[in-house]
Amino acid sequence: MDITFDVLALLFFVAGLAGFIDAMAGGGGLLTLPALLSAGVPPTQALATNKLQSSFGSFSASWYFVRSGIVNLKEMRLAILCTFVGSAIGAELVQHIDAGVLTSLIPILLLGISLYFLMAPQAGEGGGKPKLSESMFAFSVGTGVGFYDGFFGPGTGSIFTICFVAIAQLSIVHATARTKVLNFTSNLAALLFFIIAGLPIWEIGLVMAVGGFIGARMGAKMVVTKGKKYIRPLVVVMSMVMALKLLWAQNAQWLLSLF
Repeated sequence: MDITFDVLALLFFVAGLAGFIDAMAGGGGLLTLPALLSAGVPPTQALATNKLQSSFGSFSASWYFVRSGIVNLKEMRLAILCTFVGSAIGAELVQHIDAGVLTSLIPILLLGISLYFLMAPQAGEGGGKPKLSESMFAFSVGTGVGFYDGFFGPGTGSIFTICFVAIAQLSIVHATARTKVLNFTSNLAALLFFIIAGLPIWEIGLVMAVGGFIGARMGAKMVVTKGKKYIRPLVVVMSMVMALKLLWAQNAQWLLSLF
């Protein structure tokens, strides 16, 4: 594709903002994917290029959390493995199975996540007794959500976060940090399939990757310094926005026909 410098610069800054938001609450793809489509990138290549740039952002945030001591990768080895396998299976099956059922269910789940954080004031405080062992959490949540991310994707960060908060009983800060590690894992697994298929546009993806890397680093630092003051409301807002976007995409034609 023939992309001008001005368009690349705009995509760089969009990716930076998306990386910042994504590191804190997820949902950065709400900015980057439409930006890629608006730049004239075909839908399939836009998805692949978006996965390329978002992998750098999720890696940047994960790296910061690990270096800050919030995440211990040894404790997450099984969850990382299960998430990678689940995402790889999802990325393969999406080529053969209709994702229509997930398209209908995910907005409801995202709205449920928003209501959970709004109506449970103590959610995200941490310190409770986990409802599943670490191995069971890895096999069920890691594999299941990883599969979803490889198969469909929107809201993966919010789903991981709510699982870490509600099931693993972690604080919102530790839940967000672990979410980014598993998010990077599932992104990487799906990206490998896109690369094998030759779909990412490297020139665009790498420029956006730099912006996303910087933005995600800033967002991760905000998580560590400001904690739940900003994360909780952002998770609520981003979950609602993603849900409404998916609902609009499903019903736009029907709604427009009413006018």
